[in-house]
Amino acid sequence: MQIDETFRAKVWTQESTGAWHFVTLPADLSKRIRTLTTGLRRPFGSFHVVAKTGKTSWETSLFADQKRGAFLLPVKAEVRRKEKIAPGDTIEVSVSFGL
Repeated sequence: MQIDETFRAKVWTQESTGAWHFVTLPADLSKRIRTLTTGLRRPFGSFHVVAKTGKTSWETSLFADQKRGAFLLPVKAEVRRKEKIAPGDTIEVSVSFGL
């Protein structure tokens, strides 16, 4: 089964060393993914996806965030540069993965 989902979310920065940038997946999509990936996730509740925003695609992992009750998608520096994305910007993102 192939899952392809598109959503809009605000880019935010993790308050720690390294300045990771993320978007938080919507609650309904996170719940659906959590149900579909039970038993398939790796450490930290992660699993591999292909993400796309604008004209840029990248391979990454979604990470389960217990505090937010949602999955987080890291937005790589290279992607942010190519697409001119800054913290606080709302972007349209697609995630794809196979089960």
